[in-house]
Amino acid sequence: QVQLVESGGGLVQAGGSLRLSCAASGSIKRINVMGWYRQAPGKQRELVAIVTGGDSTNYANSVKGRFTISRDNAKNTVYLQMNSLKPEDAAVYYCYAEALVVLTMGGGYKNLEVWGQGSLVTVSS
Repeated sequence: QVQLVESGGGLVQAGGSLRLSCAASGSIKRINVMGWYRQAPGKQRELVAIVTGGDSTNYANSVKGRFTISRDNAKNTVYLQMNSLKPEDAAVYYCYAEALVVLTMGGGYKNLEVWGQGSLVTVSS
């Protein structure tokens, strides 16, 4: 019912920048929250940054001042601008959305949590 398609991962040197994008599509009535999580090898998935429909943001302490999350509500898209990247930022980054979706059977709406396919970010030292 809702799909998230990510783009923008890749390889960058320490100190460099990358921008991740994530576009949501499907039977969306409203997206409440969009954000980014990451998972490094051998570690649990952790929150990187989230943004609400009212543009309130929350960041992990480890990325504050270096990463910026933003969203384009008209495009149902969220971005993550990552600057001053460090080797410890290397991970698979997952887009996340909590959306109110239109039910195709019987009408009505349902809150749904959706994940993107993951984007690999590699930071060389």
